[in-house]
Amino acid sequence: MRIFLVRHGEADAEAPEGLGDEARALTAKARTNTAVHFASLAERIGKVALVFTSPLVRTVQTAQLLSTKLEHEGPLRVHRCLLPDMPVGSVMSMLDEHVGEDIVLVGHQPSMGALATHLLGMQSFPKQVSPGTVIAIERPDGIEPGAAPAQAKLLFFASPGQQVLEVLQ
Repeated sequence: MRIFLVRHGEADAEAPEGLGDEARALTAKARTNTAVHFASLAERIGKVALVFTSPLVRTVQTAQLLSTKLEHEGPLRVHRCLLPDMPVGSVMSMLDEHVGEDIVLVGHQPSMGALATHLLGMQSFPKQVSPGTVIAIERPDGIEPGAAPAQAKLLFFASPGQQVLEVLQ
């Protein structure tokens, strides 16, 4: 199972008048830069079975950009476990339902960094997870639901405008 953790692209600082944080959209610059970044990773990511996203506007837009660059023809699935500040355990339960499938999770920080830290069995994540970052992790298919994640391994860490890393230091 390959898991691609994606932090949404850079969002407008202000919410539209009369609406809350959940309505903040990607900036025009972020839409362009994020699309270019995802296009550069498309071959490395390859085909995925499912794309899950937080229901917030900026994550749905990011998931749409990524799906387009991956030529993913399946639906985007909104999942509340990807809302900001949801506990890692809620995401792990969802992952356990999709063992054997390559999936994308588009969410927020600090959740994406915390999930990467948990999956990789680290104490803390050694890199800043900036907007548009993709963290690719391989989790063995034979792991029992709810089991310790220490067997997972980093495939790559790709922050926009930076060199793709295969080892974190």
